Amino acid sequence: MKLTPIKMTPAFRFGSATPWGGEGLRAFGKAIPDARTGESLEVSVLPGLESRDDAGRTLTALLEEHGEAMRGTQVGETFPLLLKLISAREMLSVQVHPDDAYAHAHEGGKLGKTEAWVILAAEPGSQIVYGIREGVTREQLAQACQSGGAAVQACLNRVAVQPGEVYYIPAGMVHALGGGITLMEIQQSSDVTYRFYDWDRVDAQGRSRELHIQKGLDVTDVTLHLPVCAGKTRPCAGGQRTTYIDERAFTLERWQAQGEMPLPQTPEHFSLLCALGEGTLAWDGGEMKLRAGDCVFLPAQMEQTTLCGALDALVCWPGRK
Repeated sequence: MKLTPIKMTPAFRFGSATPWGGEGLRAFGKAIPDARTGESLEVSVLPGLESRDDAGRTLTALLEEHGEAMRGTQVGETFPLLLKLISAREMLSVQVHPDDAYAHAHEGGKLGKTEAWVILAAEPGSQIVYGIREGVTREQLAQACQSGGAAVQACLNRVAVQPGEVYYIPAGMVHALGGGITLMEIQQSSDVTYRFYDWDRVDAQGRSRELHIQKGLDVTDVTLHLPVCAGKTRPCAGGQRTTYIDERAFTLERWQAQGEMPLPQTPEHFSLLCALGEGTLAWDGGEMKLRAGDCVFLPAQMEQTTLCGALDALVCWPGRK
């Protein structure tokens, strides 16, 4: 059975769940629930945070209904990816994620979490924490975590960011998103996060957020020092494609149409699309208007679909095994 593209309606993390959040997602057409909304989970099967189609059906229900026609012949029943938009008013906690083996052993069989960030908007001077400073050892990091405050901050590698940049964050890489930044994140479908440090913040009752220092130290790779992803661009029918990441967890590309750009077809896997501007997805008998921030599920067995106009989009799918 051939399916058509599905525009997704997100679930939101907000309020006390994202004390660092703000209102930046309004600029991408999101009907956020409050002024501390940090995340819109655009394509998600996380329990309680599932995205839905226009009719209100959850992604989980759609996958159960359509099976391989939707997810692909090479994708197992455990849905592998999560796509979200994130907007930060202030710095997120300094954190790290485990790989699949550690998460499976210590977090009840869950997936690990490798992710990537595409910077959509950034105020002047905005920064992220992107790894540990060169020369800092695991032992020094552990000592800094015991001391807290300035000692932890001295271990962190900070990077100034610009819109359009792509950062790959494999499991084991310490990181933190800075204030004034809105981004698209593609990640493994996992909610496992270990916090090292939360900038000494407390809530209205004077309570600090839970830290997970030992687990964080267990999984941290202090030798991970990665550059911004340069990308490799190649022409294709009706436009061009730029590949930023092609790894085991996922592939991430940017597709830029110049007129009419037929989408690649494969029965092996689904794809996820996040529009960066206005344009149209068209297929025999239908079309879908898109604006920046709209996210679409492209089923594996899909009607031939074409990007129309000058539509610019980020596209990702499960990576090579």
